[in-house]
Amino acid sequence: MIRLFLVLVCSLAFLQAKQRPNILFLFADDQRADTVAAHGNPHIQTPHLDQLAEEGFSFRKNYCAGSFSGAVCVASRAMLMTGQHWMSLPREKPQANWGSNQTLPALLKERGNYRPFIIGKWHNGKKTLDQSFSNGSSVYMGGMADHTNFQVQDLSNGKLSSKRPAGDFSSTVFANDAISFIQGAGKTENPFFLYVSFMAPHDPRNPPEKYREMYYRNRPPLPQNFLPEHPFQNAPQATSGRDEGLAPWPRIQEMISDQLCEYYGLITHLDDQVGRILQALEQAELAENTIVVYTADHGLAMGSHGLLGKQNVYEQSMQCPMILRGPGIPQGKSSHAFTYVHDLYATLCNLVSIEPENKIGSKDLTAIIRGNSKRVRRTLFLPFQDNQRSINDGKWKLHIYPQINHQLLFNLEKDPHEMQDLAKDPKYAEQLINMEKRMNEWRNFLRDPQPLRSDNPLPLKPSYDNQLRVLDRWQPEWIREKYFEGLSVPDLERK
Repeated sequence: MIRLFLVLVCSLAFLQAKQRPNILFLFADDQRADTVAAHGNPHIQTPHLDQLAEEGFSFRKNYCAGSFSGAVCVASRAMLMTGQHWMSLPREKPQANWGSNQTLPALLKERGNYRPFIIGKWHNGKKTLDQSFSNGSSVYMGGMADHTNFQVQDLSNGKLSSKRPAGDFSSTVFANDAISFIQGAGKTENPFFLYVSFMAPHDPRNPPEKYREMYYRNRPPLPQNFLPEHPFQNAPQATSGRDEGLAPWPRIQEMISDQLCEYYGLITHLDDQVGRILQALEQAELAENTIVVYTADHGLAMGSHGLLGKQNVYEQSMQCPMILRGPGIPQGKSSHAFTYVHDLYATLCNLVSIEPENKIGSKDLTAIIRGNSKRVRRTLFLPFQDNQRSINDGKWKLHIYPQINHQLLFNLEKDPHEMQDLAKDPKYAEQLINMEKRMNEWRNFLRDPQPLRSDNPLPLKPSYDNQLRVLDRWQPEWIREKYFEGLSVPDLERK
């Protein structure tokens, strides 16, 4: 009798594993939401993402939920893997200490018999990797690198191999490994969770030559909100961080145009690699039973507001694409509901019928996908370190900069690019009060410890000094010559 019971249990687990779809998770790095042609940008070529949008469901108001770090990708990945807002993670070293939170790959493995496999970038340390994956290939444990010259490690039964040269352009390497995994995926019965974390379009902005040349010849326009310099000190990284030092101040239109061409080139090259992966999925006859997710960790300024990086709460820096395709997901549909990247934790769990073990802040988006609900939250809160806070209700957006006692108010319906500040207009005094109340609802919920005003504010005016720009070791020679003339790589960076 006991033996019969065990056979039935094993058979049920086997059937559940067979019935659950595979998950292919494609994760870009630093990709703005407005860099997908199908989502309204006629100046960029993304045919494979366009096809994915046509065959799936797009979330058009998707955001990274701010960051505890200037390396925003670290916080974004921590939130995705735990389903928690960064303010709910352990305060001490949240980038590599996720406490008792069960990570998404671990949950899928334990409760769904999934085979988690990682390819590409992991920027949160070995401890959290151990919590999430036991196997993978071409794993990059750092944050960034020259796409043409970097080292990777393979992961087998929880052990990382010695570093080896990646051997090709980063997006190509990771796509090659994903294709190899997919081609061998049919040999076992359990579904897979294939996590492919690209390093593109993060700088260095050095796509293969033909991909940047195609945009040099047919240049995209600069962002509508381009400025030579940001008008106030929004964060320390604005004047001393490496992202903002990728071009001198004031920003010159011709130089930002070149960088935008190179950025678009990285995205189009990445799109081609995504196309190769999706084709492999079709050829392996796995596409019909695979949920495909395409998203990014956050956006990037790329000249918007006089900024280049993501260390700010403007729309272009925090918004990023999110597309889902697969069984049970309608085709060619989209939503403008507020979503966060880490909502994918709860959403994927629901789509594969798995109950999360720990309490999560992630919202399940399946009701929106299936047309049963229009939204999962009324407002969107973006806290960034201890120097920026914003709240967005769809029409109005308030920025507060606690360390300089400064605030901005935008009517996003009339001013989607955040160009006309209304905070000082007496007509909108009541709106300021109402938006701050909404911000405080979020702050109370997340136990935000940062006061919104300082008794000893820092200077409002920024101080841009080109002599403080840092040339990191990852920039290839032609980029050094083009954007860092006269700067040398510091000795520390050479090590």
